[in-house]
Amino acid sequence: MSSIDLNSDIGESFGAWRMGDDEAILDVVTSANIACGFHAGDPSQMRATARGAAARDVTIGAHVAYRDLAGFGRRFVDASTAELTDDLIYQIGALRGIAAAEGARVTYVKPHGALYNTIVEHGGHARAVVDAVRALQGGGEDLALLLLPGSRAGELAREAGIEVVGEAFADRAYTPEGTLVSRREPGAVIEDPQLVADRMVRFAEEGVLEAVDGTRLRIDARSICLHGDTPGAVDLARAVRRALEDAGVTIGAFA
Repeated sequence: MSSIDLNSDIGESFGAWRMGDDEAILDVVTSANIACGFHAGDPSQMRATARGAAARDVTIGAHVAYRDLAGFGRRFVDASTAELTDDLIYQIGALRGIAAAEGARVTYVKPHGALYNTIVEHGGHARAVVDAVRALQGGGEDLALLLLPGSRAGELAREAGIEVVGEAFADRAYTPEGTLVSRREPGAVIEDPQLVADRMVRFAEEGVLEAVDGTRLRIDARSICLHGDTPGAVDLARAVRRALEDAGVTIGAFA
């Protein structure tokens, strides 16, 4: 591929609790998935992150999650489809208002953590994500969905006329089935900048990532995710961007 987006999950600090180096990450990526307060983040953090993104012309996305602040959104919440839909509309709407205060707008939605993984197969929660996005479409502010390729949510979104963008993970290991290795398993997070950079160059050139057992996975993705909370996240992000640019790949936002 000649062009690809780099996105990062940021804005995840909460009150006095600091998470990641958002300012440094924003100098590297082209899209910012800003936490909306349900798994991390708070109104002041959301606004500061939106301000930083707008100042750098970084595209803003709503990083929505289950209502699980204590668990950082990494635990399944057995909410009804209707309740989850409302929770997601609330989160997207909050970030829309905050972004507007900084002269910016939200152009896509990316589910976080347990919600992201659940909607690969869970029909009810996949429907909630799609219903929330569809409820907020129109008025020249349509929202795309950033998802794991092959997910049930992606199928439903396409049926609803919502743009779906696949993403590949730079710093996460894959199962042979193309899903992410659970963070509870050793080796789930890849922290070596050179290894991460080499993986992403290969992905950009061949569209392929290697699973933990050596299986070659063909990934249909237009964006690469670099987690803001991974140890050494800024170094990883810089290494990936530098390697891709050295390989002749243009870095640019998908939205």
